[in-house]
Amino acid sequence: MELGSVIQFLKNKTILVTGATGFLAKIFVEKILRVQPNVKKLYLLLRAADAKSASQRLDNEVMAKDLFRVLREKLGANLNSLVLEKITPVAGDITCENLGVKDSNLVEEMWKEVDIVVNLAATTKFNERYDVALHLNTLGAKNVLNFAKKCANIKLLLHISTAYVSGEREGLILERPYNMGETLNGVSELDIDTEIKALKERLCELQTEEATEGEITMAMKDFGLQRARKYGWPNTYVFTKAMAEMVMGHLKQNLPLVIIRPTIVTSTFKEPFPGWVEGIRTIDSLVVGYGKGKLACFLGDPEAIIDVIPADMVVNAMMVAMVAHANQIATAESNNIIYQVGSSVSNPINFTCIQDCGLLYFTKHPWIGNDGKPVKVGKVTVLNSMASFHRYMTIHYLLPLKGLEMVNIASCQYFRGMYYQLHRKINFVMKLIDLYRPYLFFKGIYDDMNTEILRMVAKENGVETDVFYFDPKVINWEDYFMNTHIPGIVKYVFK
Repeated sequence: MELGSVIQFLKNKTILVTGATGFLAKIFVEKILRVQPNVKKLYLLLRAADAKSASQRLDNEVMAKDLFRVLREKLGANLNSLVLEKITPVAGDITCENLGVKDSNLVEEMWKEVDIVVNLAATTKFNERYDVALHLNTLGAKNVLNFAKKCANIKLLLHISTAYVSGEREGLILERPYNMGETLNGVSELDIDTEIKALKERLCELQTEEATEGEITMAMKDFGLQRARKYGWPNTYVFTKAMAEMVMGHLKQNLPLVIIRPTIVTSTFKEPFPGWVEGIRTIDSLVVGYGKGKLACFLGDPEAIIDVIPADMVVNAMMVAMVAHANQIATAESNNIIYQVGSSVSNPINFTCIQDCGLLYFTKHPWIGNDGKPVKVGKVTVLNSMASFHRYMTIHYLLPLKGLEMVNIASCQYFRGMYYQLHRKINFVMKLIDLYRPYLFFKGIYDDMNTEILRMVAKENGVETDVFYFDPKVINWEDYFMNTHIPGIVKYVFK
């Protein structure tokens, strides 16, 4: 591969970004505006009914974020004019043909102008409704691919997937594509048209049964998990993302396609400033629960490697990959180019390190509770096997529940309330464990040889590696969690 200046590459380029209100998309847009304000145009696809609604979403959910404060401080009032000149908010929906863009003139304009398509649109909920996840993550990716094919000057389609399309595999997990119909457990019946048909049939059954909207939602969530596990994937999210990769690889023809598979994405390491984060990411729910004194125990292998990577490093890897593969001659037979962006090979960290950082941080900087008092934290009880988890649940929940069942709860409102509260908590915990169990004892590490080669080539070619850094080996994890990530979660996520 040949690599030149990323900053020069971005000059006069027109880029379409889907999922523009998402976490990584905002960082991607901010970075481009900050390092290359002479980008020609950024079309940002936002789910909206019309142009006015799209513009409002851009203002409220993208530009108003603290993420853009460095740009605001640098440009002042000129930021508004830069945004008006360079960004076109596009009302649309990737689940529809032509991305749901109703303005035919705008569609024709994009087909004529767009050089790069970056697909960041997805639902990331593990237990999303199957109809929502299939239409967004799988069929939406297909629609993005079809749109990119119609762009006259297209140089690359960059699709953001997830490393966890690997399911529960152990050992070294390679950067290789999935073939159409491939499954993780050897079952040979996976067919996306069949999945669509099965989904429609299940929805028809529910309508025939006159199910309520709440019942349909629960049934769709259960159906997604059932379909995913039939073929070896642990949840609906990674199953639909894996099918997206299959569809795109199968239908890309001669369109240059690069797939980025990040691991667990955390707060920014350095740019535009350290510690910016949005929403509760996978491990952050543990940090939030612990800091607020609500995490009494933790289930998982304390020595297991947890693969995390700061968001700005993912975005930088995306940008360098764009430059490396834009304009490459692709054929229908050529493989997808896969980059796994993570840390488990080059700079691994285990659960114990994160746990120790949490204890140290919240001991020094306790969260102030609703009562105005600091929340005291201590060592969390670690349950390192499912057997120890079942023992814990029996002692702390099931035995008290049985005790309440022996009381005539119907005659006592206090015991009745306690019984139902305990019952709900047990159901909640069990569903949570069922959903996250594959990751609590995860024994895989993600090979990043392609990504390492990309880093080496960038360095050898004198690419701006100080600006587009994505080497996790430079991270001191203890310092990052203590002084960047956990403070970022407290500032932006804690309520």
